[in-house]
Amino acid sequence: MATGADVRDILELGGVESENTGTINKKDIINSDKDKKDAPPLLPSDTTQGYRTVKAKLGSKKVRPWKWMPFTNPARKDGAMFYHWRRAAEEGKDYPFARFNKTVQVPVYSEQEYQMYLHDDAWTKAETDHLFDLARRFDLRFVVIHDRYDHQQFKKRSVEDLKERYYHICAKLANIRAAPGTDLKIPVFDAGHERRRKEQLERLYNRTPEQVAEEEYLIQELRKIETRKKEREKRTQDLQKLITAADTTTEQRRAERKAPKKKLPQKKETEKPAVPETAGIKFPDFKSAGVTLRSQRMKLPSSVGQKKIKALEQMLMELGVDLNPMPTEEIVQMFNELRSDLVLLYELKQAFANCEYELQMLRHRYEALAKAGSIGPLSVEGAHPDGQTGLGIEEGKGDTKDQIIDVVGAPLTPNSVRRKVGGAEQGALRSPTQMP
Repeated sequence: MATGADVRDILELGGVESENTGTINKKDIINSDKDKKDAPPLLPSDTTQGYRTVKAKLGSKKVRPWKWMPFTNPARKDGAMFYHWRRAAEEGKDYPFARFNKTVQVPVYSEQEYQMYLHDDAWTKAETDHLFDLARRFDLRFVVIHDRYDHQQFKKRSVEDLKERYYHICAKLANIRAAPGTDLKIPVFDAGHERRRKEQLERLYNRTPEQVAEEEYLIQELRKIETRKKEREKRTQDLQKLITAADTTTEQRRAERKAPKKKLPQKKETEKPAVPETAGIKFPDFKSAGVTLRSQRMKLPSSVGQKKIKALEQMLMELGVDLNPMPTEEIVQMFNELRSDLVLLYELKQAFANCEYELQMLRHRYEALAKAGSIGPLSVEGAHPDGQTGLGIEEGKGDTKDQIIDVVGAPLTPNSVRRKVGGAEQGALRSPTQMP
């Protein structure tokens, strides 16, 4: 038969008192983890996470007694008595949930106040008293008040009528009872606005599926028009940057030609006008110490895309310029300037093609609307070379831009427009200065 020492040995319990007596007491069970020290683990382990049975924390304090006791709810006026379990120390205290019983303070008026300030030909005093009695009973829940309203004894009223009468009386009483000079927050109810809101909501709810589909289609078209408007504004800004860059480059070239060729002592660098990054090519400056090759200055930066590089090579081949000239100091400078001008010319051609595409798209759209009879005939100012009628919009005027109807689709594509104006562009390719 197992003795107390065997049980203590199995549970790994110790203590002088338990060893002497050979019995297990309460302290051995409760305080067993305090004296026991586990050896450190050989492998790192985490015992704080995962499923684990929480040990019961036994204490020596007495349990607080609970008692089955009666209570009343202050929100009830019938004096009903209920019972529940509660701590004995809280006996006689108020019901803890009574503080959540909030009531609406409905104003009370006297007979004299009604006759002097609140009289209305459309409302009788009995009907007004009935309205305020329902407002106190149902805490201003006007939908419930309208449902409980005595429509047989009194005139049939809507929810808006009941609200308007109630808040009108509240505002009158607040004005006549307020002390002079006080700032009042008078509640105002706009019955007409509420009726219009409900009418619009009812119309919205009673829409047919065809009307819903049409509205969704119009919303999508509006989003497309706004997107195209943003894109057009961005292209306009880019075009303006290109024009400014072309003018700036021309002015710089003229200034360099007029400047004397004699070497003068170095002066402080003057501030150069800001040139947009999209204009031409921005070649890297090799100002670091060490030996560099002139051919490195002719290398195109990585910011130039493959499409521009191929177009640039084609332009140089048409102009008869060697793609890899002798890298002398003067040739490197002129070659880089020529390529920068050609890239600027290429970007201007792209912007011109986009503008021509949009113009032809709007022309076809305008003609389609004119045939359908949606708008009046065009004001002809002159015929185009291709035989098409002009839009009657002068260039350079921005007042008529907002009158043009924006569209999503078009009968032509940018590529077809570029092919159409390709003959004029071929002549522009040979305008730059030839290489020496």
